[in-house]
Amino acid sequence: MSTLKAKRALFSYPKYWAECYGTAPFLPTSREEMDALGWDSCDIIIISGDAYVDHPSFGMAVIGRVLEAQGFRVGIIAQPKWDTKDAFMELGRPNLFFGVTAGNMDSMINRYTAEKRMRHDDAYTPDNVGGKRPDRAVMIYSQKCREAYKGIPIVIGGIEASLRRIAHYDYWQEKVRRSILFDSKADILIYGNAERPLVEVAHRIAGGETMDTIQDIRGTAVIRKEPLPGWRGSDSTAIDKIGKIDPIPNPYGADDVGCSKSEFKQAGIDLKAEAAKPITVQPARPKPWEKTYVKLPAYEQVSVNKPLYAHASRILHQETNPGCARALFQRHGDRSIWVNPPAYPLETHEMDAVFGLPYQRIPHPRYGDAKIPAYDMIKTSVNIMRGCFGGCSFCSITEHEGRIIQSRSQESIIEEIEQIRDKVPGFTGVISDLGGPTANMYKLRCTSKKAESTCRRLSCVYPDICKHMDTDHTPTIDLYKKARDVKGIKKVLIASGVRYDLAVRDPRYVKELVTHHVGGYLKIAPEHTEDGPLSKMMKPGMGAYDQFKELFDKYSKEAGKKQYLIPYFISAHPGTKDEDMVNMALWLKSNDFKLDQVQNFYPSPMANATTIYHTEMNSLRNIKNNSEVVPVPKGARQRRLHKAILRYHDASGWPMIREALRKMGKANLIGKGPNCLVPEEGRDEKAGKTVNKGRKGARPALTRHTGFSQFKKANTKPKVGGNRQKPDSYYRDNKNAQL
Repeated sequence: MSTLKAKRALFSYPKYWAECYGTAPFLPTSREEMDALGWDSCDIIIISGDAYVDHPSFGMAVIGRVLEAQGFRVGIIAQPKWDTKDAFMELGRPNLFFGVTAGNMDSMINRYTAEKRMRHDDAYTPDNVGGKRPDRAVMIYSQKCREAYKGIPIVIGGIEASLRRIAHYDYWQEKVRRSILFDSKADILIYGNAERPLVEVAHRIAGGETMDTIQDIRGTAVIRKEPLPGWRGSDSTAIDKIGKIDPIPNPYGADDVGCSKSEFKQAGIDLKAEAAKPITVQPARPKPWEKTYVKLPAYEQVSVNKPLYAHASRILHQETNPGCARALFQRHGDRSIWVNPPAYPLETHEMDAVFGLPYQRIPHPRYGDAKIPAYDMIKTSVNIMRGCFGGCSFCSITEHEGRIIQSRSQESIIEEIEQIRDKVPGFTGVISDLGGPTANMYKLRCTSKKAESTCRRLSCVYPDICKHMDTDHTPTIDLYKKARDVKGIKKVLIASGVRYDLAVRDPRYVKELVTHHVGGYLKIAPEHTEDGPLSKMMKPGMGAYDQFKELFDKYSKEAGKKQYLIPYFISAHPGTKDEDMVNMALWLKSNDFKLDQVQNFYPSPMANATTIYHTEMNSLRNIKNNSEVVPVPKGARQRRLHKAILRYHDASGWPMIREALRKMGKANLIGKGPNCLVPEEGRDEKAGKTVNKGRKGARPALTRHTGFSQFKKANTKPKVGGNRQKPDSYYRDNKNAQL
């Protein structure tokens, strides 16, 4: 269990007076449903870009039920028409505030491919229909709420708002945009998993406070003229100097980890004088991050200066540990964004309470027989934890959920499995997944209390697994055994991605996984084979993959099963040269893998890899005048080339690959030999005929190729509406609709 604890438990607040109305079967979505419940109004109205599914894998349901448990009357307006304000007035004027979210996905990623082409499907919409949410949904919804009812507070959150809390690079416009708080005109932004800060916001508004006094809550960001009173500031360049690296304190040493002594000096604290005082009169020495904020370069600077943008990104990612994070302050013209330190993670009993709320576990009846693909994919899977300490640069989980693992109790998980068995229509006895952002981080934690509360590392497992990181998989193994012993459960599969460099530290876990929980194929994510891109991804080398494969094959053989390990990779990731892609393709061919439905790196807002993509600088290290220039595949042609090389077996990409190989001086890879990547141009190609010569008998591998955290799994599901359907863990992992 984490040593980072909030001062107040999530469900310790006195309940709001409207508790007397009881629990709603479904949170109301219309006036008729409100009337049936005896409500004359809603206290809080949630606006979401997703269809309403009352299930703990859907953020609006989680937030709605958590607020309901606090005594509030909560209504939901799901996927409203945004051309007028009328749809936003359907439930009337909320007594307390509007809560606005784009849904479980960022609306821009939901609507556009990595190549900026419009998608025509939406798995969070009935019958997979696209176009039911606008571009930049948080901004549009918030503006319509303001038009509908002036003076009502607007609280924004979810993945779209969370990853746009400061000035950020926008891939779709190819420019740096200001904080979404300015464009949405909202009153407060909640970032990360929202239960703890949102409950406090709700009770303080209900208690009569105005928004100008609710600006000090952890996990929130607000617009201010000046920093909060009583806080002392440090310029970001004093902490992470551009052009010079300051000595970095041992992250597991003294209490003043990660902070320079200059911060005490700026605060008027003489450490030598303080140390000389008698202990009987000396007050508790303040930790340098308490009541301290970091002044980031202004929006006007980072929008035109790439080194300053990379520097600001570094600072933001260093301030993610709730135990020692400082507030952030960034000017936007004559006003500023104030980002409070992250909220403390939920404790196990709080997680259990959240997942134990009275969800119906099905879509709202208003959708009739319409199918919602996201729900169909996760209805028999169970989320056992949150957060990830992997810190992969292309992944947004750390920025959104944090790197402190928050786990449910075994009892809570088993109870949910039993509910699935008893309540899900057509249940076949197969649990499709027990997991989360990562399959095998359940109850793993830092073994040093001091390190956990003061460490500023971006990853606990890169470049090597930290000596303080617990790698004992016993809790996960016990959970798997208990789950498969539940009466009526025939099989428990693991579909969440396995962090194999952790798994090899405990071969018992690999044996349990391979013997009982693999359905023929297991997908894992080396992401690349070459050191250049791997170093920018913050991923381990192929040595860990080879170790895992050896254990996987060994235990599969012992179990008498023929099972396959399916690796998946990212193409066109920052740090990748054309030669790197060729080497990876040769590795794939030598290992008899063919990749299908490939997607290039997707620069999602605020990810470290996106910063590298934008600046072409290695922001994972201190930014200096002579900083490493990172090769970044940009432009449609180069990105198409990387995608084509990864699918070397697809004849449609052969002309492009041949041209690139000749330019690289690798024409020897063109031909029929076993060491060749693509064949010479044939007569049919010369004649302009379609050719698709895949090698017969090659083992297929369907992969994920993306630069953004929401795509967490390889796709092995059938297509929906002509486009790739995401896997069940993709939908379940994303608590992104949470405000």
